Amino acid sequence: MITFNGHIFEVWVLSLMLPLTRILGFIAIAPFFSSSAFPMPIKVSFGVLLALIVAPIIPQIPRVDILSLRGAFILAEQVVLGVAMGLVAQIIFTAVEMAGQISSLMMGFGFASFYDPQSNASTPVIASMMNILALMVFLSIDGHLLLISGLVQSFQSFPIGFDAQGVDMLGIATWGGKIFSIGLQLALPMISTLLIVNLALGVLTRAAPDLNFFGIGFPITICVGFLVFALVMPSMAPAYRYFLEQGIEASQHIIKAR
Repeated sequence: MITFNGHIFEVWVLSLMLPLTRILGFIAIAPFFSSSAFPMPIKVSFGVLLALIVAPIIPQIPRVDILSLRGAFILAEQVVLGVAMGLVAQIIFTAVEMAGQISSLMMGFGFASFYDPQSNASTPVIASMMNILALMVFLSIDGHLLLISGLVQSFQSFPIGFDAQGVDMLGIATWGGKIFSIGLQLALPMISTLLIVNLALGVLTRAAPDLNFFGIGFPITICVGFLVFALVMPSMAPAYRYFLEQGIEASQHIIKAR
């Protein structure tokens, strides 16, 4: 006959709640998983399912009262660990969006924007197109599976409640600085080409003062921008793949033992 007591129930709750806290923190911000296209019940159900899968393989969780100060600290620690892993991977998509915004600004096409469910904000069309391509590359290299694998492995490398864990905050700040460098690298073909076009239009306006620069410059920059975008789009995928692989690797190593 199977009997239950308070201790068994407490162990079951801890074995599910603590891993679920880290997993939900990761899902809340990680690329693809945090998309508003997935309803909240789906995200929570996926987190519970993943927690049930990893619960038997994670190291033994120390018995602790969740309502105590130590229990609250462990819960907060799991949230920070999950959010940190998801944030590092999300930085790459933020850099791609920045590259799209720079490209739209250079084209004079920044006014064309719409609501992007991926970022939950109004985003220029060019940035949305680049984000969609980055997401396709992310899924093509099984980035979502690699992120889940890194999350599951983190329970082995950094067990819950054992060997005080830590998040490399300096590493996150340094990686966050890559938003600007990666964004500029991705937007460099558009920036350089449109800079040459604007210089040429400036010389042309200087040579012919009666020429309406705003009348011809605006459509020219837009047309040249779309032409450059179409030409460089096939070569964008390898660059996206390289930066996404870097982001996934950084996400798996951003947590370190103190």
